[in-house]
Amino acid sequence: MPNPYFKFKQFTVYHDRCAMKVGTDGVLLGAWTEVAGAKRILDVGTGTGLIALMIAQRSQVPVVGIDIDEQAVGQAQENVKSSPWRERIDICRKDVRQMCREADGTFDVIVSNPPYFVEKVHCPDARRNAARHTAGLTFADLLAAVEKLLSEEGVFSVIIPADAADDFTLLAADVHLYPVRKTLIHTKPEAVPKRVLLALGRKITVCDTEHLVVELERHVYSPAYIELTKDFYLNM
Repeated sequence: MPNPYFKFKQFTVYHDRCAMKVGTDGVLLGAWTEVAGAKRILDVGTGTGLIALMIAQRSQVPVVGIDIDEQAVGQAQENVKSSPWRERIDICRKDVRQMCREADGTFDVIVSNPPYFVEKVHCPDARRNAARHTAGLTFADLLAAVEKLLSEEGVFSVIIPADAADDFTLLAADVHLYPVRKTLIHTKPEAVPKRVLLALGRKITVCDTEHLVVELERHVYSPAYIELTKDFYLNM
């Protein structure tokens, strides 16, 4: 039977009631996102609360996590309550499209590990399907909401499939958000990148592409990945 929780150095994430479990994508985004200077941070589609917890560990400011899944919100709230940052993290059940109608330009950092599997054949579990696919919340919907919620100097950080990066960047430009950081994720040194970490801001700037290798070989993590995640993983 799968372990119902994942233990990090400073907190534990239970994920047995969540459609999407703790995974590398969330850890990468939580560790990679720049939070220096932020006064308020939003995690869209918080799920287990993993990224909100990682961001709270790396900052001293309020963090809000939102999700539409009732069970995920309940479990994320429990994970937060058991953490050292329970006073700074607020988890609530809310659609980002609803939230952007209630609060404009209030977040300096927004993060999201959004649904991204756009195949026509969806997985049979309805909750897992909603967590994995873009049918309910499209990239365009997400970006339009983020544009409303992001402060003037704010940055939106996201992890998406590498082959969706060009389309995502074009959609972002439609709402005047532009790449400021980009890191391609390789599972192995010779592997084609499957994911990309993107940070978007309101100003057009030169954005160089970096590369990050996760494993040199099976269960042998690269020095760069260890450096990025060492404050979180128990055995790093």
